[in-house]
Amino acid sequence: MKPIWYFVGWILFIIGLILVANGIYTYFNPEIQQTVLRGTYPDIWWGGLMVIVGLIYVLKNKNVKLE
Repeated sequence: MKPIWYFVGWILFIIGLILVANGIYTYFNPEIQQTVLRGTYPDIWWGGLMVIVGLIYVLKNKNVKLE
């Protein structure tokens, strides 16, 4: 039986990958409507952070045994 944090890590990892993919897509295909913080590319930053945190959770809780 795996702890809940193992599955939370996978969810963070997958959603982070989706955000990074969306950020890369909007980087190369900019939207018509401009926003103030568009130049900071928050999708790429937050997605990358979620991928890293998700990997940490998965790797840390991969072999944890609940008794």
